[in-house]
Amino acid sequence: MNVLQPDQGAIDGARYLRSTPETVSWGLLPNAASAPVLAVDSGTSVTVDTVSHEGLLADQGGDPAAFFGAAGIARSGLLADAIEIASVLRHEPATRGSHVVTGPVAVRGARPGDVLEVEVLSLRRRAPYGVISNRHGRGALPGEYPAGEPGPDGVVPPVCLVAFADDDEHGRLPLGDGRALRWSLAPFLGILGVAAATDQPVHSVPPGPHGGNLDIRLLTQGSKLYLPVQTGGALFYTGDPHFSQGDGEVALTAFEAPLRATLRLTVRSDEPVRRMAKALAAPYAETAADHVVIGLDADLDEALRTATRNAITFLGERFGVPPAIALAYLSAACDFHVSQVVDLVKGVHCRIPKAHLAALGEAGL
Repeated sequence: MNVLQPDQGAIDGARYLRSTPETVSWGLLPNAASAPVLAVDSGTSVTVDTVSHEGLLADQGGDPAAFFGAAGIARSGLLADAIEIASVLRHEPATRGSHVVTGPVAVRGARPGDVLEVEVLSLRRRAPYGVISNRHGRGALPGEYPAGEPGPDGVVPPVCLVAFADDDEHGRLPLGDGRALRWSLAPFLGILGVAAATDQPVHSVPPGPHGGNLDIRLLTQGSKLYLPVQTGGALFYTGDPHFSQGDGEVALTAFEAPLRATLRLTVRSDEPVRRMAKALAAPYAETAADHVVIGLDADLDEALRTATRNAITFLGERFGVPPAIALAYLSAACDFHVSQVVDLVKGVHCRIPKAHLAALGEAGL
């Protein structure tokens, strides 16, 4: 597979947004004061060339050519936009997150209380490689991994492993002895969000009611995410592309790698959808098979409780299921997954099979 450089190859959307030093923010999410880099009508499909932060970070040397070159990847195999961003922008890890975030995109007509429906139409891999990393004090096992001796700054160096995407849609992580671990790829965008209603800086790591760094691996091609709009125009953004992730993302990152994503952005102002967004005060999603309801909190137990409450609310608002019966049904028939435990605010998502509810009829949506 060749690299998918900016302006080259298939562009599926009606509009196209590159990641450049002018259209990205490194480590901060757009807020209510951010100026849009693109404006579109509701229902427009937008193709976004996303860039992974891995290989660009200061603790990796800040030089993607040197970092990936050490793994045998020639400079001709690197993305031009990733090289430009690393060379032009300065990352400030003390005050910002790690992610390269593209946007925001203003969606005309969106107003607070509406919902932005983000439909994932296509996800194309832009390179045949990516990175899985673990950093000092981070991940599910801080203080245990990464192992090793601290450097002069007292910090154990990160472990950043280059993984590969094979043409048969499998990831491959070499063990260094001629063997490799292999698994199925399932690309998705870790960051999908709208601007928070603040003019203060918004760190890119913790997710929240605005969406952001949700890291829900179900948001693959064909899924839809519903984001409660907080500011005029919604001011949508995306980033943190993955080739795959396991629930939990326990190392700190998963298979982080660049994607060309085509997304349809639709403003939902119909009253049932606005009512649902107000009742949940959180993003929610759907796939072909499931409704997906989300709980977020710094405490994993509370994230689970929030996901359970939100699932009860969802079943009541949409299908008229009484709360006590909803709780019993969730316990008997639905799965609660740990989305991630590494983003300061932890995530739990509940999968409610659509097939279970087909015979109920909908209460107002």
